[in-house]
Amino acid sequence: MLSLWIKGRSSVIPVAHKLYYLYHLINLQESILVETMNSAEKPFLQAIRGEPTAHVPFWLMRQAGRYLPEYRAVRSQARGFLDLCFNPALAAEVTLQPIRRFGMDAAIIFSDILVVPFALGQELCFQEGEGPKLEPIRTVSELQTLSNTLDLERLAPVYAALALVKAQLPPETALIGFAGAPWTLATYVVEGGSSRDFKTVKSWAESDPDGFQLLIDRLTDAVIIHLVHQIEAGAEVVQLFDSWASALDGAAYDRWVVEPAKRIVAGVRQHYPEAPIIGFPRGVGRRAVAYAQQTGIDMISVDNSLPLHEIRDLLKPVVGVQGNLDPAILVEGGAALENAVKDIVDALGGPRFIFNLGHGVVPQTPVAHVEQLAAVLRA
Repeated sequence: MLSLWIKGRSSVIPVAHKLYYLYHLINLQESILVETMNSAEKPFLQAIRGEPTAHVPFWLMRQAGRYLPEYRAVRSQARGFLDLCFNPALAAEVTLQPIRRFGMDAAIIFSDILVVPFALGQELCFQEGEGPKLEPIRTVSELQTLSNTLDLERLAPVYAALALVKAQLPPETALIGFAGAPWTLATYVVEGGSSRDFKTVKSWAESDPDGFQLLIDRLTDAVIIHLVHQIEAGAEVVQLFDSWASALDGAAYDRWVVEPAKRIVAGVRQHYPEAPIIGFPRGVGRRAVAYAQQTGIDMISVDNSLPLHEIRDLLKPVVGVQGNLDPAILVEGGAALENAVKDIVDALGGPRFIFNLGHGVVPQTPVAHVEQLAAVLRA
């Protein structure tokens, strides 16, 4: 692992910065025993283990983002979104901002799921107002342009940012790493960006499942490596985002969503058997139960489309639960927010529960409403 930091491209991490990040990584590795002892007192990790906590642990997906004025100030220093992701100092800063302001129980590293196909050699850019743009790969022959192995030099800034955050987090706060799930990554790889109907990627999967399997396998192997390196750099928990899992059903859902997630959980645990893994198969409804049972995840993140009584009765007996406030209610604030939070905590609170949103914080969210949420959960 240490060789990764020394070999990083100077265009991504200047040599002086590499030494600085390496220093933090060495200190991090030397304090593993102390960190293991302290981790028992982190509410986020206690909740995953099913232990009682002094308060309801919480964090928010996209908790570092445009709704924060301090984020916008840092964002203006980077030439683009990818530059922000790959600048360890800036990425660490925006990761820490919501922790300083709201005191969440976990920080999630500021990065993007598409760094994995980028590190496999796919061209990637983010266009303002349009989102990610990739050079699409749509056939087995075009798949040859994608590397068999991750370019860890491209990902070195992500691991550097994790080490920097780890060194600055309050002792009671956990650190989360993450990756996109293979199916969701494949939608971007094949469609060349965001899609509403996933027509092209579904067509490939249906017409040439063996060829499409090659893409899924390559992405699965890459995700395992990326998550393992994030844990080595300081992440205590990793989350697998399958944002477009709901686009599939039946045998296709089992093959392209469940099986890769199962492989990833097994692959990460070969290296770190005790590392908690959260799965987020967004929008799959009751199929989340089978997903949890078959993949072996420690906790499932639930969107706000599944009724609370079904989460309580069907999911909670099987797996730890994270969720599931509607982001629109966070925008609304006031009594609606307080009542919704109370309903969720009453239904799902207790061991193996972490409060979160059903999806990410939206840019128009008032900062005061996040402060209100934190106050209600701490009351």
